[in-house]
Amino acid sequence: MKDLLKIKSSLSEEIENILNAQVKVEAHSSALYLAMSSWCDDQGFDNSASFFAKQANEEREHMLKLFNYINNRGGRAISPEITNIPTDFESFRGVFEQTLEQEMFVTEQFNNIADRCMKAKDYVTFNFVQWFLEEQVEEEYVARRILELFDVIGEEGTGRWEIDRHLVKVTFDGE
Repeated sequence: MKDLLKIKSSLSEEIENILNAQVKVEAHSSALYLAMSSWCDDQGFDNSASFFAKQANEEREHMLKLFNYINNRGGRAISPEITNIPTDFESFRGVFEQTLEQEMFVTEQFNNIADRCMKAKDYVTFNFVQWFLEEQVEEEYVARRILELFDVIGEEGTGRWEIDRHLVKVTFDGE
C-alpha cells in the first residue's frame, strides 16, 4: 500500500502544467465576465448584466472542473492569481466583441491541450477535454448571435435597450 502512495500522479508534468495554465485562463474569463456584468449593470443593461454574471459563474465552474481533475489525477492544481481585469469598457457592442474574442481564444487553448494530450498519448485527459471543446461551440455560437443583434437592430435611439431585451431569447435558445 505504501508503494502506491509514492506514485505522484497519473498526469505528466507537461499535461499538468498546461491544465494549470487553463485553470488560470478560466479564472481570468470568470473575472472578466464579472467586470462586464458590473459595467452593463451600471449602464442600465439588466439582461446583459445577468448574462455576464451567469457567464462568470460558468467559467468558474469550468475552472473548478479542471482544478479538481488535476487533483483527482494525483497532480497539484494551482489557485491562480488574476490581475489586469478592466473595470470600464468602450461600448456596449465592445463587451460582446471582447466576449467572442475571449471565447475563440479559449477554444484555441483547448484545441492546443487536446493536441498535446494526443502527442503525449494521454487519452484519459484527451477524453476529459472533449467536454470543454463541445462547450466552446455553444459559447462561440451565443456570442456570435448576440453580435448579430447589433447588426439587425442597430444601436441608434433605443436600439441598445432593444438588443438588451432580445438578448434573453438568444442566450436561452441553445439551452
